[in-house]
This record gives sequence, structure tokens and C-alpha cells, in this order.
Amino acid sequence: MLSEAAAHRQDPVQLQAQLAAVTALLAQRDGAVARLRLERDDLHAERQALRAERDAANAARDAATAARDAANAEIEKLQLMLSQLRRMQFGRRGESLDENQLQLRLEEVEQALGRAAAGSEAAAAGTAKAPLRRPVMNKRGALPPHLPRVEAVIDIEDKSCPCCGGPLHVIGEDVSEMLDVVPAQYRVRVIRRPRYGCRACESAVVQAPAPERPLTGGLATEALLAQVLVGKYCDHLPLYRQAQIFARHGIDLDRSTLASWVGRACWWLRPLSQLLLSTILSSPKIFADDTPVPVLDPGRGRTKTGRLWAYARDDRPWAGPAPPAVAYLYSENRRGQHPQTHLAEFHGVLQVDGYSGFARLAGDRPEGAVTLAFCWAHVRRKFYDFHQATGSSIAAEALQRIADIYAIEARIRGRAPEARHRVRQAETKPLIDDLKAWLELQLARVSAKSALAEAIRYALRHWSGLSVFLDDGRVEPDSNTVERSIRPIKLGRKNHLFAGSDGGAESWATLASLIQTAKLNGVEPFTYLRDVLERIVSGRTKASQLASLLPWAWKASQPQAAVNP
Repeated sequence: MLSEAAAHRQDPVQLQAQLAAVTALLAQRDGAVARLRLERDDLHAERQALRAERDAANAARDAATAARDAANAEIEKLQLMLSQLRRMQFGRRGESLDENQLQLRLEEVEQALGRAAAGSEAAAAGTAKAPLRRPVMNKRGALPPHLPRVEAVIDIEDKSCPCCGGPLHVIGEDVSEMLDVVPAQYRVRVIRRPRYGCRACESAVVQAPAPERPLTGGLATEALLAQVLVGKYCDHLPLYRQAQIFARHGIDLDRSTLASWVGRACWWLRPLSQLLLSTILSSPKIFADDTPVPVLDPGRGRTKTGRLWAYARDDRPWAGPAPPAVAYLYSENRRGQHPQTHLAEFHGVLQVDGYSGFARLAGDRPEGAVTLAFCWAHVRRKFYDFHQATGSSIAAEALQRIADIYAIEARIRGRAPEARHRVRQAETKPLIDDLKAWLELQLARVSAKSALAEAIRYALRHWSGLSVFLDDGRVEPDSNTVERSIRPIKLGRKNHLFAGSDGGAESWATLASLIQTAKLNGVEPFTYLRDVLERIVSGRTKASQLASLLPWAWKASQPQAAVNP
């Protein structure tokens, strides 16, 4: 037994060797683990560095993409501005061909055709003794029946038969009419007021009172004042040109005299213009817009930019009873407080563009007091300008979708509000809903900084007001009514450059209100202003009767006043 235990007992030296070997293996393992940890740390650091490089590269890429998009958007905007400037300078400004511009282009062609026709007929006539028959133009139509007729009888001298010598008798006649003109003739109205005395008492002197004059101690009659007013504010003839016309007739009137006449005439007409404005603002639905007007600012030696605010009414598209009208008000700037003051008493639907001052007006009033209806024409214009500059297919489709809406409007124009509402709900509303969804889809596809995105955002931002016309048959899809009433202001601004003062701009607003409303109602402005001035100055129409002098009421009492102005 002892021998077996001794056999199993190992040599201490051998055990020491085995322990040393195990220790060495453990040391090797620890070294390997340390090396692996170092390698792991190195790999982790390298991975972190790679991640940092990747993040930096992504940031640089995003910055480059943003810079590229911004540059593209800026280029797009500059191209759009350049295209607009080119169209303003060299091309037509409207979105459709102006009929007047088309007529101007055709004039030269028609003149050439007239010369050619006259020449060919003269050549065909040869040396015949009969007078040449000039080309017959059938485009004029019948001459207006209200024009006076002056007859000229062209008769033969010898009334004996050329065959047998017997007497001739009338069996008929040929009648033709030609339009003639009597040049403007200035005359002096001499007012004589005889004085009567009594031989018996010699103390009584009786004389008719002097008639009231529009200008105290002035030379101008109501007719002459009306001519000057219509010349400047309807035909856009500056006063210095009118002074030149007077000079050709041997009448010396300088521009300052004419300007004084205009101011004094406006004093007589201002109450009527204010009544016109209050009549418009009492309507349940009106249009509003503004346009800049340059006004001389003597203190700074240059002009400042004032504003003319236009408030219009036109119920003809829905067969409404109220006659069309427009009134203008002047302000020295475009602050939102001005329309808020003008429309303080207005309640109803206000059709406007996207000017924020009108939005604040509706927000400051009780809910439902003022409903803003925005303008589809302004929405369309933004897509139109972008398409003209870039040829964008998205803008083209937007224009076509809007055109489909206007095609429906053309069919229902002039119908009653109920009928218009039914058609819009059945046909227009689905188009509007589809257009909104399509615009939202396109907005996610285009560059956020592009002009196209701005056009889409403009439409979506005003969508509530753009949809008002769907629920009210009286409302139009756009504010073109008031846009058209501003065109004469722009034309006047182009011709007489600026108003001489704030007071001159207020006179401009007063006279433009009456003249443009007269034209809207088919009233000839000169005839209207002459008669109105005569009635007001003479006192035949009292202040309480001014409503009878509003253009549509005046027209009803003057059957011959309605002409095509």
C-alpha cells in the first residue's frame, strides 16, 4: 500500500515545472488579450474617425445641395424677373392680346389696303369724265340717330328729258350719309342785366340778381370746366397740353389757371363723390384694390408714392339690381389703417387680392362681419409669369386647370345667384378639390425656394378665400372688376406723370370716381359733368337731392345721355 502511494506521489521538481508552464501560458493569454484590446480600441477609434468623416461628408453634401437649390432658385427668380422686364419693355403686358393693340397693328394694313383700292379704282376709271367712286367701307354700321342731320340736295340743272325733251318728274331718290365734324368753337357768353328805375319816386332800382358762377369772378362756364376736367381725367390730356390747345385758338390760359379751375370744380363736386362712395360701401358685396400714384413732395424736391384706393360694385354678372359704380380715395401711403378707416362701416363680402391690410381688416372685425373673397386671377398670374419664363409643365397644367374653372364661369355669367351656385357646386367644386390635392402633391416635388413653390404656397395659403365663390352665387372668382377700374388711373399716371400735391391727388380721386362711374353706366362724361355743375352751382339741385345726380339716376332723367363713351 505504501509503495502505491509513493508511486502516485509526483516529484516536486516536476510540479514546479508544470506550474511555470501554466504561468507562462497565462502570461501569453494575458498578452494576447491586451493586444486584442488594443487592436479593438484602435479599430473603435478608426471607426469613430470614419463616422466623423462620413458625417462631415454628409454635411458637406447637404450644404452643397442646399447651395445648389438656393442658386437654382435664385437663377429661376432672376430669369423670371428678366422675362417680366423684357415683356414690360418690348412685349405686351397683358395675359391676352389687347384688342386696342390689335387694332393699332391692323391700322397700317387697312390704310395700305385703302390706298391700293383707291389707286386701282382710279386706274380702272382711266380718263372717264364721271367722278371716281371711292371704295365703299361697310364696317361703320349706322350712324347714331341722335346726331343732327344737315341735308345737302344734289340735283340736276336741266330737268328736261334727254331723249324727247319732255319735262322730268321725281320717281325716287338715293340717300347716303357721311359723318362730318364741326371743329370746337369757343365763344364768349355775355350776360346783360338791365337795371330799371321808377320816374315817379326815383329811389327804386330793380335788377335781376347775378347768376351764380362756378368760379367767383372767373371766366370759365360750367361747360368749359367740364371740358377741362374730362380732358385731363378721362382723355388723359395734361393741363399744359390743354393750355397749348387753347393757345392755338388765340386764348391765353396758362397751366396754373387751369389747375385752379380744376380745384374749384372739385370743391363743387366733392359732396356728390362722397355720396357715391357711401352708396357703394352700403352694398353687401364690393371689390377693393389700390394702385400707386406719384405725388410731388416739394419739401424733398422729388415725388413720393401715394395710393389711390378703389372700391367698386358690379352686380351685372349675377343679374343684380344695383348699377355698377366705382369710387377712389387717396392716402399718402399704403398702411393698413387706411382701408380699415374707409371700410369701418362696411359689412358683407369684400373681394380683394392678397394684400395683408385687408386680411387684418377682417380679423379685427366681429366674426362674419366681413368675408374676404380672394382672387383667382392673381393665383393664375403667378403661374403664368413662371410658365412664360421657364416653360414649366407643372405651371402649364396649373394654368389649364384654372382655365377649366373659368370656362364654367363663362357659361353661367349673367345668371341668377341660385343658378350659379348650383352649377358651381356640381361642376366647379370637384375641380377645385382636385386642384388643391394636386398642388399639395406638386409642392412636395419642387424646390421649396423656387418661384413655382411660392406660387403654389400663395394659392394654398389663400385657399379659404379662393373658395368663397363656390358657396355664394353673387361672388365672382376674381377681382378683375376693380382691376379694370384701376387701368384708367394707370393710364392717367403715365400721361400726366404725377399729382402736384396731396390735394391734387384727392381731386384726382374725386373726378375719377364720377367720370369712371359715368362710363360704367353708359353716360357721356362731358354732358354729365356740364349738367351736374350747372345744377349744383345754380342751386336747382339741393344738397338733399344729390342722389338724383348720381350717374345712373341722372341717366334715367336724360334719355339722350346714354351713348357709348
